[in-house]
Order: sequence, then structure tokens, then C-alpha cells
Amino acid sequence: MLIDSHCHLEYEGLVEDQRGVLARARSAGIAGFLNISTRRREWDRVVATAARERDVWASVGIHPHEADEHADLGDSALREATAHPRVIGIGETGLDYYYDKSDRAVQQALFRTHIAVARETGLPLIIHTRDAEADTLRILEEEMGKGAYPALIHCFTASAGFGRAVLDLGLSISLSGIVTFKNAKDLQEIAKTIPEDRLLVETDSPFLAPVPHRGRPCEPAFTRDTAAFLADLRGITLEHLAQATTRNFFGLFAKARYADEAR
Repeated sequence: MLIDSHCHLEYEGLVEDQRGVLARARSAGIAGFLNISTRRREWDRVVATAARERDVWASVGIHPHEADEHADLGDSALREATAHPRVIGIGETGLDYYYDKSDRAVQQALFRTHIAVARETGLPLIIHTRDAEADTLRILEEEMGKGAYPALIHCFTASAGFGRAVLDLGLSISLSGIVTFKNAKDLQEIAKTIPEDRLLVETDSPFLAPVPHRGRPCEPAFTRDTAAFLADLRGITLEHLAQATTRNFFGLFAKARYADEAR
């Protein structure tokens, strides 16, 4: 059993055949899906899919690309949205200085808002960071000093030093299909060293299809390809990696264990 800890089932490339996408993933042994939101207008759709599909859960949050359009989002809106029984995480949120689609100060302020709600609710923070290691780490450390909160670096592509630092803060790390790319040698070396109890897998579908699906829209079914590559890289069986990453998912996203009971 594998869990796709980060997919966008409402995005173009998946939403047109969402039921087929989920059926193919289930046939591939994917037993759960965390459907991630990136802007407020997606929240209702993301939650509705999770309410309809027993093995799908939802997150609520604002991607850093969308920060300018949500500069006035208060913590009350996020907190209210997390009350839904199928919402098990907050995000994705964070900093992206590669595209700089939103003002950096606004990105940082909104990131801190998400952290505050994660601390208050106990729901894990799902973090996107690109070309922003220093500020991401500074904010994580400053906010951790105000009180602990659970968090995950999704689609990890950062440096080994950043990886060690976030692990020291108690965060988990999720790897996507990028780890299978031929030019991802540095990431592959880091992937070998991530503690087993902090490791998750994801697709970030419809983006970043792993080898051997490069050039195609990514689907949650491809979680298996990434997991198989990662298991070989770490010198363990796919079954062992699946058990470990699934255990880690439910350990981090603890609300998922009770979501079905509250439907």
C-alpha cells in the first residue's frame, strides 16, 4: 500500500478524467491521496472530492504564487476551513523566489499565517520552497521558537544542508518523481540519507512525471514508479518502503485516521 501524499486532482490534466485517474491509481496499489489546494477558490472543490471519495483527503492553503491575491487572508478563514473532517493538512504554502510571482514580503507574511494555524490546530503544514532556502529556514526556526508545529517539505529539491536543518527542526520530507530524473544525482544522494521515519512519497501530479513516464501528464498511479526507484536507491524492497512511508503519512497526518469515522 502506498499513499500519494501530494496531488492536485482538480488541476487540468487530471480533473477531466478524475474517476479514471483514481481507478488507475488504485489498480497500481495507491491506497490514499492527499488532494492539495493552492488558492482559496479551489477549497470547495478539493474538499468536495475528498468528501465523495473515501480514500481521498484534502488540504487548504495558499501557494506562494498566489500570495498577492490573498494578501488579506486572515488566520480565521484558514482555521474555519480546517474544521471540515476531510481536511487533514494546511497548504501548500511557503516561499518561491524562482518565479517571484508574488511580493516576497507578502509570501512571508502569509507563510507565517499558515504556520500559526498549523500550530493552533495541530494539522501538518505542507511547505513549498524554491530558491528561498535561507528565508524559509529562518521563518521555520523563528516560528518554531514560538511553539512547535508539525510540517512537511513537499517535493524536496533543496540542498543537503537545508535538509539536515529541517530534519533537526522535526520536519518530514516528501520526494516526488524528480528523484528519478537522470540529472538529479545530488537529490538521489540526499534521498539515501533521509531517516526512514521522516520519509514520504508523492507525485505532485499533474506535474513532474517520473521515469519512465517523462513527457506525459503525471498521475497518482506513478507514485509506485517513484517508490520503486527510491526503494532500489536505498537498498530496500518496495514493500518495505511502502510500509514505512504509509506509516509515516498516517503518523504525520493523524487526522486521516479518523476522517472516515466523521464522514
